[in-house]
Order: sequence, then structure tokens, then C-alpha cells
Amino acid sequence: MERRLLLVFALTFLVILLFQPLLKKYLPQPPPPQKQTETQPQPVQPSNPVPTVQAQVPTPPAGVIKQASSEAETVIENDLYRITFTNRGGQVKSWILKKFDDDDGKPLELVNQLAAARYGYPLSVWAYDETLRNKLNSVLYVASSEGAQKAPAEITFEYADQDVAVHKTLRFDHTYVVHVEVSVVSKGSQVTAFPMWPSGFGDETSIASYAATLVEYQNGSNVERVAVKKVGGGATVQGPFNWAGVADQYFAAVFLPEDAQAAAMVTLHNQIDIPKDPQKPQETTKVDVLGAAVGNLHGPTVGRLFVGPKVLNVLESVPVAGLPSNVDPDLRQLVDFGWLGVISRPLFVWLRWTYEKMVGNWGWAIAIQTLIINLALMPLRISSMKSALKMQKIQPQMNSIKEKYKKYSLRDPRRQEMNTEIGALMKQEGVSPVGGCLPLLIQMPFLFAYYRMLGVAIDLRHAHWLWIRDLSSADPWHILPIAIIITMLFTQRMTPQAGMDPAQQKMMNLLMPLMLGVISWNLAAGLCLYWSEGNLIAIAQQAVMNKTKLGREMREMMLKRAKKKDK
Repeated sequence: MERRLLLVFALTFLVILLFQPLLKKYLPQPPPPQKQTETQPQPVQPSNPVPTVQAQVPTPPAGVIKQASSEAETVIENDLYRITFTNRGGQVKSWILKKFDDDDGKPLELVNQLAAARYGYPLSVWAYDETLRNKLNSVLYVASSEGAQKAPAEITFEYADQDVAVHKTLRFDHTYVVHVEVSVVSKGSQVTAFPMWPSGFGDETSIASYAATLVEYQNGSNVERVAVKKVGGGATVQGPFNWAGVADQYFAAVFLPEDAQAAAMVTLHNQIDIPKDPQKPQETTKVDVLGAAVGNLHGPTVGRLFVGPKVLNVLESVPVAGLPSNVDPDLRQLVDFGWLGVISRPLFVWLRWTYEKMVGNWGWAIAIQTLIINLALMPLRISSMKSALKMQKIQPQMNSIKEKYKKYSLRDPRRQEMNTEIGALMKQEGVSPVGGCLPLLIQMPFLFAYYRMLGVAIDLRHAHWLWIRDLSSADPWHILPIAIIITMLFTQRMTPQAGMDPAQQKMMNLLMPLMLGVISWNLAAGLCLYWSEGNLIAIAQQAVMNKTKLGREMREMMLKRAKKKDK
């Protein structure tokens, strides 16, 4: 059978070869392929495309020449931003957010000028044909207005020659959202052309801030966050999308297409050189810069663009259409509270309430919330301490039982008697094998959620507290990390550990605080404040526990063992 199949395949291949001249001579030939200058292929259209709503975006009639004679600027401004357009490419040269500042205390420039000069400015246009793309982003458009305007406002950019006609309309209101319409016609046919945010953000000034950039999109209840290393340059991601774009730790530029079913996104991934250390600009390193272009595959692109801070109440004010009823109908998913969001998001809402209603300072708000959290968790901690102290009290007896059965192999049935004896001892002394662990396990999700919450809260960016100028950055004098080390040393020394060898205990008492100090050295000051204050509260709790009858017994037991070791 196998030989027959091989013979059939060979004969079929031979017939195809022999008939090639006849086919070329008598059958109609396909048109010659057009030259493609772009390595990224045009996306394949689905065999049964979803009917789309064709946007009514006007384009200049064929043959009409429309282009400006010189470069000019238009400024659109409201209480939140100041956007400067140039008619060269009809793109944004500057996008300043008035309510946020940069590291020098100036209003934040959201355009990454270094990257944009090489890879494109915001609201430039992506086309799959590289030659056409370069043309669209370099010609002089005719702008409907010049000079400065206050929102609400509208600006239109138009360009036309014998081959290409382009129309861009941008509408502005009093929010961070811009309405965008883009249409490109080449040689009488509609061309796939997407508005884009191509070159990261202006707040990216360090290696870590570039590494935090993501390509993100939402389709129904599913939110995808693509890390830098997994983003392909010039790759097309098929929709549908409710929104899609790029975001870093604190800011985002996401497109909300009017027709989610016909939407697609082109991901952009480039590199630039930045100084490793601002104090030594001559020493540079390469960092990744992400961007995205989002639009309609079947016609003109119509949609909205959100460019602004990832502030929770701001994102909740931006409606997103087409989401399931069980999904929040806004942009709040841009704030990634992690897998413990059910805990961390309410924590942030509470922290913000504390800031707005009680103290008016984010540092003191963290201090108050940390105190309340630790007081609420105190019963669990006390239970854990009691269980640990009891376990340590019977540790010598448990070691004696283990020593008695040490001569038997693990497979010997008599080893089961060892577990029975240990269980009877723990029952007699009222010790639960999980008593010390269970309370800690209950606390851990809560603590991780708080850690995550502080890591994504833009409200802590450049927030002052005492000597700290920015609670989202490392403590400039490293006082809080040093406080973590010192408080951990005290906690370790105050915690009775009767079941541990004194030499081993001494090593752990030193290594553990030093290790945690290294971890916290460059963490955000807000996190270190939470951590160090929690340690102080733990010291107070341990001091109280050590004065109880059980605590005194443990201290005496430790002193006796230390004396025996010395002998």
C-alpha cells in the first residue's frame, strides 16, 4: 500500500510538470505582482468579514491638488493639556499634560522627543507601504486653522496630489479624549492607514521606566498585556478590540475604534540609546521603545484616542462601548491591580479617601492606613505568635522522638509510629501543626495586594512626605530601607526561637534583615514606608507577647540552652 501511494504521488507530480507549458499557453494568467517595499505583508482579510459601518470621512476629489506652501503650527489647549500640531505630516510635536510635572518640576511633556525624532510623532499615519507611509508623514498638509485655540475645537488636515488624497479630522473637548478620523485614498482606492502613537512616552527617563512599557488591548472580558520582549516590530494583531494601544507605569495612549469588529493593531518596537546614569551621559545603553497604530481594516478609521494619566477616576469617566454586561464599561482595566485586584483596588480607593478626606498628604495617608491594617490583622498575628511559641516550647521533645526513630529508614513502617507520637505530643500541649502558618497564609494575599496597589498608584508619583520628594521613587537618603534593616534586627532578636541552634539563629538574625534591606534599597519610598511602619508595629506586638507567661517561659528556656551550649 505504501509503495502504491508513493507511485501515485510521483506520477501526479510528473503530470503537473509536463502540463506546465500547456497551462501557461492556453489558460489566462494572473496579473504580475506589484512591487512591495514593505517587509510586513498586508493583513489577510477574513473569508467572511463582519459587516462594518463605513465612516463618512470626506476626501478631496481626484485630480485636485491640495498642499500647503510652508510649515505652520496649531495649538489646541484645555485645562488638562496643551497640544502643538505641525502641518508637516499633520502630527503632534508636543503633548503637555498640565496637571503633571516631570523630574525637574516642569509640566510633563508626554512626547518622547528623542524617540519621536527617529520613529515618528503622535498621530502620524501608519501604512503598510513604507514609501507611502514616509510620504504621508512628511508632506505639508493644509490645516483648517492655525495659531492657538481653546477646546472644544476641531482641526482638519488635508493633502492631495495626482495619486494620493488624505483627510484627518481631530476634535477636542474638555477631557483627555480626542476624536480621530483618518482617510487615505491612493490611485482611487481606499488604503489601510492607521493613526499611531509610535514612540513611547516622555516620562520614560530611566531603564526601568522603558522596561515597564506594555502593549495592551481589551476584547470583551479579556485584557491582554504584552511585555516588551514579546512585542514584534511591524506585526499586525487582528481585532476585534474595544480599545488598544501602549501604556507605561503611569500613562497611556489607547485607541477606542468606533467599529471594534473591523479593528486591527500594528505593534511598533524600536530601540534608542539613553545614558545609563544621568550624571554620566557619555555612557549609554540601548532601551526598547514601544508604539502602536490602531485602525479600521475595511475603510477609513473613526474612533477616539485617550492620552493621559492612569488615574482611576479619570479612566472610569471614559466610556467603552461593546463590553459585556459583567465588565466595567470604561477604561479602568488600564490600571493593572494584578491577580489580587479584588483586594488591591478597594485598598487604593480607601487610601485615596484617606488622602482626600483626612490628611491631604499621601505619605501620612499610607501611615494611617498601615496602622489600621496592622491593628486589624493583630488577632491573626497574635494567634500565629502563640502557636509558634508553643511549637518552639515542645521542639526539644519533638527532636527526642525524631532521634529515637532516626535508625529506621523512611520506608520502614515503624516510622509511622514517630508521626503518631509527635501528633499525640502536639495534641497534649494544645499545639496545632498549622497554627503558626495559617494566620500568615491568610495575611499574605492582603500584603501582596497592598504591595501591588502602591506600585501602580500614579497618585504617589512626585508625592511629597517629610524628606521624600517622590513616594513612587526610591528614598533619596535610604533612611526607610535602613529602618527596615534595623527594625528587622530588633524583631528577630525579640522573637524566641528555642528550637533553633544558637549559632544558626545568630546567622539568621543577621542575614535575614540584610537580605530584606538589599531588596528594599531601591524600592518605592511609599512601599518602604508601609514596610518599616509594619515592622515597628510588629516589634510592639512582640514586646507585649514576650511579657506574657508563655513568652517568659520561652526566654528562660533559651537562656538555659545557651548556658548548656557554653559548657
